[in-house]
Parts: sequence; C-alpha cells; structure tokens
Amino acid sequence: MHQALDTLSDSTSSTTANDLDLIFLKGIMESPVAHERFEEPKLEAVSENNVELVQDILKELGPLIHRSQVAEELVHILKEPHFQSLLETHDSVASKTYETPPPSPCSFMDAALNNQPVPPDAVRMVGIRKVSGEHLGVTFRVENSELVIARILHGGMIDQQGLLHVGDIIKEVNGKEVDNDPKVLQEMLKEASGSVVLKILPSYQEPHTPRQAFVKCHFDYDPTHDNLIPCKEAGLSFTSGDILQIFNQEDLNWWQACHIEGGSAGLIPSQLLEEKRKAFVKRDIELATTGPLCGGMGEFDRHELRIYEEVAKVPPFRRKTLVLIGAQGVGRRSLKNKLLVSDPHRYGTTIPFTSRKPKVDERDGQMYGFMSRTEMECDIKNGRFLEHGEYDGNLYGTKINSIHEVIETGKICILDVNPQALKVLRTSEFLPYILFIEAPDYEVLKAMNRSAIESGVVTKQLTDSELKRTVDESERIKRAYGHYFDLCIVNDGLEAAFRSLRLALEKLSMENQWVPVSWVF
Repeated sequence: MHQALDTLSDSTSSTTANDLDLIFLKGIMESPVAHERFEEPKLEAVSENNVELVQDILKELGPLIHRSQVAEELVHILKEPHFQSLLETHDSVASKTYETPPPSPCSFMDAALNNQPVPPDAVRMVGIRKVSGEHLGVTFRVENSELVIARILHGGMIDQQGLLHVGDIIKEVNGKEVDNDPKVLQEMLKEASGSVVLKILPSYQEPHTPRQAFVKCHFDYDPTHDNLIPCKEAGLSFTSGDILQIFNQEDLNWWQACHIEGGSAGLIPSQLLEEKRKAFVKRDIELATTGPLCGGMGEFDRHELRIYEEVAKVPPFRRKTLVLIGAQGVGRRSLKNKLLVSDPHRYGTTIPFTSRKPKVDERDGQMYGFMSRTEMECDIKNGRFLEHGEYDGNLYGTKINSIHEVIETGKICILDVNPQALKVLRTSEFLPYILFIEAPDYEVLKAMNRSAIESGVVTKQLTDSELKRTVDESERIKRAYGHYFDLCIVNDGLEAAFRSLRLALEKLSMENQWVPVSWVF
C-alpha cells in the first residue's frame, strides 16, 4: 500500500501545471452541459429595474450596517454616484429594443480612418449624475448643423469620468433631441439635475497629452465681462501677477488653465487673442505715454504689451542684483543708502562714470570713475554702458562691467536705474530682484516732504506741481513696466517701506521662487 502511494506521488510530481490545465479543459469540453451551452447560445432579456432593486437591497441592509462592517461597506458602494449612474444608464439602454447587438467600436474606428461614413447604429448612451447649476466642464460648437464637443476642461466632471471626448456629436439629452444652438444645450445641461443620459455619436479620436506650462499673468481678466468667450461659466478669472498652470493650448483663441493654488480649470484668452484685443487700444496707450508729463523720465517702450510670461518654480536662491525703480522724488536713494548702511557685507553698489574733470578733492574710483569724453563715447557705442545721459555738458553713466565687479565680491549689487534699463538687467546674467517704489497719494507725499524739511533730512521744499508730477509719473511707470516688477512697495513712510523691503529680501532665501523660464532652461 505504501509502495502504491509512493508511486502515485512520483507520478503526480512529474505532471506539469500545463498538463493539468489541458486535462481540466478537456473535461469541460467533453461535458454534455458545456455542449449545450456552446452550441445553443440564447439571448436573455436584460433587467430594466436595477435602480429599484438596489433601493430594496439598501432597505434590507439598513438594520445591519451598525452590526456588520461588510454590510456598511456594501451600502457605501451601492450609494456611490458613479455606481448609481451606471445602473440608471444600464436600465435606460435595457428598456430599448435592439434587433442585433451593436458591432465592435473598432469597426467604427476603421471606418473613420478610411473616411467612410460611421454607421447610424454607432451611437452610445452616456449617463452622468449632477446637481442643478453645476458646470460639466465642456463646451460645444456647431459643425454640419450638429452640436459637437469643442473642448473638455481639464479636471472637470466630464474629464474625470473620461466618457466623452472632443469631437463627439450630441444627439439627445434625456431622450430629447438637441437643436444646433450651443447656448441652449449649455443651459439645458447646467439646469439638469440627478441622472442625465446623453445619446452621442462618438468621434473615436485618439486623445493626446498636450504640453503643459506655467505662466505669470500681466493683466486682469473677468470672463463675465468678456463677450467673446464661448461659455462665460467656463471662464477663469485672474488678476495681474497670478501664476496659472496651462493645461491645453491647442485652441488658437482659448487656453485651458487653473490657479496653482488649486480649483477647477477654466478658459482664458490665448496670447494671440489678447494681443489682437489690445491692438485696438494701443493708440490710447501711445497717447497716454507720450503726453507732456513724460519729460521727467524719458520715453516709455510704447510697443511693449506683455500678456503672459512663461515661468518656472525654483528653490530659494540668492539674487545677484537688487534693482530699485521709481519716479523722481519718491525716495529710491534713501532706501538704497539705508540698505547699504544696514548690511555693508551683504550689499554693494556701483560708482557712476563721468567725462567731467575731477575736482581738487576727488579721487578716481571713490565717488566717480573718470574717463575722457572720447573714451566714454566709444564705450557707449560698443554697448558697455547700462545707461547714460548728459548733464551740464558732461556725460554720466553706469558701466555694465562695474556691476559684475560688485557681484564677484560676493555682494548683492543694488542698482538705482531708469525703467528702460530693465530690458538689459532682467536676464540670467544679472538675476535681479526688481522692486518698484510707488508714490503715495498727493496729500501724503506733501506731508512727508514737509516733515523731512522740519527734521532736516532734506532742504528743498517741493512745489505742488513737482509733487503732482511725482505721483503721475509713478502711475505711468507702473502701468508701462509693471510686468517686470517682483514687488511693489508704497513709500508712505521711510521706516515702514524699509521694513517691508527687508522682509521681502529675507523671504527670498527661504521660499521657492517663480522666475522667467529663460533663467532656468
């Protein structure tokens, strides 16, 4: 007996898993029950009342959920909105009569690829659940007198479900045929609640992942006031300075984006569309920037209309330069000197160069760098000066090389320059942190000037016209060059403005920073 068992054991161990599978499959195929199943296929009627059945089941499970974890988990699954939507769609399809099952979706894809008409029975029923007023995150367009899905917003309900695709044709909503007005369909879907069943003709287009990017906005946008947007409810509001993540730029006029802080994606005007729009008001901007009050700061860059700027998020790092921008008389030099005195080991600055002759008590390289007019004109012509000007018959200017000399000592170079110099400075070569010192209201500025005279800080009393010119010039600088600024501080008090500046500079060494993408790549 033992010998027989040993023999059986050896025989079993030598049988491979594949042999066992074949023996098992052969037994099933030779079974008369299997022959009956395979040879006589029958189509059974599909139940149409699954939603009712589930409600009955939930009633039965009610008393058990506090005593059984399994019952509680089952109730949770049966109450899931997606599961409820699936049952409702199933019941809707089951209630209809089909002579033959619909062919494989692959056949429709083949037909579409070969430019053949898609058969009329290629329709699909898609069920969704929603509350009244909830936007689905989809827009429509009219194509060949039919409503077609134009775009699906990233992160919206339709995008998350993945049941609809761009190019799908909407035929019916809850059994009611749709006309060819996208606004009517949008309103119908917005007001619908509970179960919504869409009858669609699929496009079978292969979706692809579009390029994503981050941009800094340089204008304010409110979709409720935009008459061009396809769907106001699908628009995304933002203000100048906001950082947006762009998910889709395929549409020439409308991009899909969301705020980096989170929230749903929405439509924003594309760079091209906003450029076209702003072209209509460009002449107004030119007139505003060439008025009689501009003489105090030189000409603005009238052609420059910044809309979006692609940016990248980087870890904290030390900037090479700190650039102070502001109108004449707003207190730039006071803040600059205060910062230099507060930490001379961290901050430094350049000395200006001039073509005038040195005075008796002046030494080259202390207050000024002295050059002959011929040498200075040659360097200006060869682009060696960041900015330059002429006063009382002599040339003055800041040499680019002198900025690098300060940076090479390990210090942050503080620059007090005209706004036109920002085009040269805002690059990876200088890695600037740009601070705009904004003028306060006229009355505040007047009181500050009076207080400074009384305390002996300044000796010149500014006239009312000079004070007003400072306020107006400050507004124009901000309007024309605001897209360059990292921070704006209103100088309504030197000590408060200085504390705000110090706090902002300390954050740079602790927080991640958004910088132009050209600085990184």
